[in-house]
Amino acid sequence: MRYDPLPTDLVRAWRAGGPDANGQAPKRATSDGDGVPCRHCLRDVPQGRDYLILAHRPFGAPQPYAEVGPIFVCAEDCAAWEGDGVPPVLTTSPDYLIKGYSADERIAYGTGAVVAAAGIDAAIAARFDDPRVAFVDVRSARNNCFQTRVRRPTNAA
Repeated sequence: MRYDPLPTDLVRAWRAGGPDANGQAPKRATSDGDGVPCRHCLRDVPQGRDYLILAHRPFGAPQPYAEVGPIFVCAEDCAAWEGDGVPPVLTTSPDYLIKGYSADERIAYGTGAVVAAAGIDAAIAARFDDPRVAFVDVRSARNNCFQTRVRRPTNAA
């Protein structure tokens, strides 16, 4: 499975003061080192480093299932996540909310669940057993903030 970071060009636009999903410029804050997950590098923003707070809608267009919520990204350049397996940002909470979506960005009913961080990879993989599911979004189980999107695995020959 591939855990997708937010696109670098989008993050660069926000860093340059571009508008968020609500049409507002991102707000700047300084990390206390606890619970500030960057959606680009998929790691926590280190203590003392600046980050941006903004509204994000991880969908192509507004529609009833296209949730908007707050996210954080490193204020300075960071490398987009390219690792294998579960990224560090999904190991800092005891659990996460996952939901499967169809290719047309609609919730696949029955796929949502709060799952333990230790079992998140298996829980997401199980969602891909459902042919309706094109991708799974991972959100905070406590604040509903978007964390990352996981794409359906492709069969490589």
